[in-house]
Amino acid sequence: MVTPRPLLVCIVGPTAIGKTALSIDIARAFKTHILSADSRQFYKEMSIGTAVPSSEELLAAPHHFIQNKSIFEPYSVGDFEREALETLNLLFKEHPVVVLVGGSGLYVDAVVNGLDEFPEVPSEIREELNSLYATAGIEPLQKELSQSDPVYFQKVDIHNAHRLIRALEVCRGTGRPYSSFLKKGSVSRSFDVLYIGLRAERSLIYNRINARVDAMVAAGLVEEARTLYAHRELNALQTVGYRELFDHFEGSLSLEEAIEAIKKNSRRFAKRQLTWLRKNDAIHWFDFPVDPSEVIQLISIKKAR
Repeated sequence: MVTPRPLLVCIVGPTAIGKTALSIDIARAFKTHILSADSRQFYKEMSIGTAVPSSEELLAAPHHFIQNKSIFEPYSVGDFEREALETLNLLFKEHPVVVLVGGSGLYVDAVVNGLDEFPEVPSEIREELNSLYATAGIEPLQKELSQSDPVYFQKVDIHNAHRLIRALEVCRGTGRPYSSFLKKGSVSRSFDVLYIGLRAERSLIYNRINARVDAMVAAGLVEEARTLYAHRELNALQTVGYRELFDHFEGSLSLEEAIEAIKKNSRRFAKRQLTWLRKNDAIHWFDFPVDPSEVIQLISIKKAR
């Protein structure tokens, strides 16, 4: 009899759609662990603005990669891929099912398919782009990437200067679009993968995002951002919810304008998440609000094969 391969259940969907709650229901049903693939929930200095699971949620099931790093530690998607695979290797010895949840599609893809390999680029190109950003702001980077690589421009966070610069240095250094180096296939993994996607009407998603931002502000987001303002140039802080408040602290936005900008940029982020996810034909979609028992039944069927 062939021993079934372990199963990684990936919970994906736009921000504020209820991925955390569903992942906990699944983890409790299968008595297993949850790995977060949210690239901002790693950082212990950022709690409110990253919608870190509550203490009650963290106690409901064992979690990994939640507030396990500092914003002062360099941490890349490659680091996450390596550490997540090490963690999965250990967990799969005891648990036939493990849950991976998060809104960072690049980080989920890294665990499932492996990272792309990019050519080495002269450091002078990065220095030129960093200088351009320092003197002219982010708009020239956005414009150049939209022309050099319209495919990647559609799915990247266009407000994250670090990611724009990374893509542009490859475009400039090779004369080819950054997206042309993205993997078309996948690496071999020792586990099977089941994608579970949550979706809803756009108006519902946007209403949930707006309500979440209001709740964050009520919970002390402005005060949290103020404690991080001195370190605002760090890559970890190039994040919706913090950037807008940094602009407020600098005087370019009123507090009301900053809060509205957080809502607007969060809605844009959700739209990009959905664009990314729609390209994945392997996702089993469930409409919000989802009945956890239906998802658990699907996982049970997949696990038994």
